[in-house]
Amino acid sequence: MSRVGLSPVTVPDGVTLNIAGQLVTAKGKLGELSLNVVDDVEVTQEENTVRVKPRNNSQGARAMWGTTRSLIQNIVTGVDEGFTINLEIVGVGYRAAVEGKFLVLQLGFSHEVRHPIPEGITVKCEQPTKVAVSGSDRQLVGQVAANIRKYRKPEPYKGKGVRYENEFILRKEGKKK
Repeated sequence: MSRVGLSPVTVPDGVTLNIAGQLVTAKGKLGELSLNVVDDVEVTQEENTVRVKPRNNSQGARAMWGTTRSLIQNIVTGVDEGFTINLEIVGVGYRAAVEGKFLVLQLGFSHEVRHPIPEGITVKCEQPTKVAVSGSDRQLVGQVAANIRKYRKPEPYKGKGVRYENEFILRKEGKKK
């Protein structure tokens, strides 16, 4: 039995949630997000809470029960507060800057890397070695941050590369003489 699916989703003030069949739409100060719910689960709204329960006792319905509840929680939190992932750039000469709709990264290659910033995502570089990716869609924010990190993953010997803010890099000892 899903323990995540048992707890209801609370809808904060300033967020309106509409349920039309299998489409859940949330509107808030940061925009509007919608979610198509699988047919195996049922979504009901009571005042400021949303409950999710499986329609039958099949394995697929029970598997999607907690997942659907988490996805609804993510769209409600996204339109209310938003999500932010902070990245750090470590390395001599490594830096980042935002130019229009592109994030320009200099990561030790012979050329600069120009990463396009998708619609609905804001990227800030308050310092040349710190990048903040934020937006209302949790999946999109995480995917953009992962794509930026993929250009130069942290290496284990000196720790150079693009890493998440609190990421631990297992360091290796260098070659012995």
